[in-house]
Amino acid sequence: MLDVQLGELAGDGPAGVEEALALATGFDGALGHGFARVAEEPAAALAALAGALAGSPLGDRLGEAVEKVTAGSVADEHLAALAGGRAALFGAVHDALLARFDQALGRSRAPWPPAAATAATTDAATAAATDAATDAATDATTGAASVGGGPGAGAASGGVPENLLAGCRVWLRELAITGWRGVDDDLVSGADQAIEALLGVPELRGLAVLLDGLATELRASSPVATMDRLPLRRWADLWTRGLLLAQSGPWHGVPEPVSGRLLILGADVHEHATVVRVQVHGVLEEAGGQARLVRTSVAAAKVDTIVGPSVWRLFGGRPVLMGALAGHLSVEIDGMPLLPGGDLLWHDDRARTGAEADPFTTARVRLAGALAPATPPLDRHPVRIAEPVLVEGYTVDGHTLDLGGNKLALDLDRLPASCPLTPELVAASSACVGLVRRDGGRWLLQPLAVQATVKKKPVTVHNGDWANGPTDPKVVKAEAKAGDVVAVLRERAGRLLRK
Repeated sequence: MLDVQLGELAGDGPAGVEEALALATGFDGALGHGFARVAEEPAAALAALAGALAGSPLGDRLGEAVEKVTAGSVADEHLAALAGGRAALFGAVHDALLARFDQALGRSRAPWPPAAATAATTDAATAAATDAATDAATDATTGAASVGGGPGAGAASGGVPENLLAGCRVWLRELAITGWRGVDDDLVSGADQAIEALLGVPELRGLAVLLDGLATELRASSPVATMDRLPLRRWADLWTRGLLLAQSGPWHGVPEPVSGRLLILGADVHEHATVVRVQVHGVLEEAGGQARLVRTSVAAAKVDTIVGPSVWRLFGGRPVLMGALAGHLSVEIDGMPLLPGGDLLWHDDRARTGAEADPFTTARVRLAGALAPATPPLDRHPVRIAEPVLVEGYTVDGHTLDLGGNKLALDLDRLPASCPLTPELVAASSACVGLVRRDGGRWLLQPLAVQATVKKKPVTVHNGDWANGPTDPKVVKAEAKAGDVVAVLRERAGRLLRK
């Protein structure tokens, strides 16, 4: 019945989504021009944003911020309110789209506590003016960061140094005042010291990587004034998230310890010049409880010369998780922290590998009945939707999956070079475990594993198959010829430290 369910997704989007995105586009254009001198058109775009959120808890603060910025007074609290308003719009769109997805697939989802805080709506324009859509924005701009969680529930773990966050806000304020067209090497370099300091605080490394990514893109594009076309939406997304996280540090809710059996569905690998992250999606079975969809992520710093299958060598300190990925094994976990958003905080010493557990069998038997997690307020954005699904009995035509007449675009650009899964294998497949995403105004399927026919023989290939090293003889030979880059770099680093 998945073809029928996908057909429901392929129809018209929720009412009001286009209107909400149009408001965001207006804001992004104003941010691109900069707030040093706000002309008539950007001022109208900012006023439209404030008008859409006038009835929300953020309404008064956003209205005041628009007045001040338009008049030429740009303070941190004004920018925080503007970023919060923009986040509220995308939060509303996210909620509407995810509600449509859940309805189409019949997926049950846990509420964010309290339940009313994340009530879904099919009208994104209306949702932008509701408490649900503005929880994240209000929390971030007030520094409370607690959605009904009681006093102190939203505090950054361990106490984040305020001076480091203030340094981030200074740079982001300069970007907002200057506008993208005014960015040059000197302005980009202003982030270097703040980013380096953030990397020294484990709780702030996520913010550091985000700002480093924005700075890297701006540096590669400088002088931005010479660019024909700017990625306004993307840069505004990064600026908004960075500014909100820089208010009081990251917040993910209070974790609960969980124990049980983790059945892996697949691995999504994200590679950056200086960091690599493996995000594992799975089903958690707890004694006497409903099965739950969960994720867990492990990351490692790297240099840009470590690419391809070599990146897996950076995760040698996670033998249980890597062994389970490579061997298609279940994992028994004991007392591992689980955040309200469905993220397991991975501790390899609280896990041990169990029996074989084929991800396709897990998807066929357990996926439909598993409870999906709520989305943390600051993560409500359409591009962050990544829902695991099993698709079978289809044909592939180029970058499109055809399942009984219903079509779904394939996101093949996300296939990592460090994994054995290739576009050719996807094209030859008939079953796929993947992530349904929303990007560019359409739904896409990102493959994590496929069952295919190659040279008349059935094969099954997963992204995580090389977690303990490549198994393809050609790749093994090529790696042996090139040498172990990770080992060489570690040896050189050790030699420098000894000196």
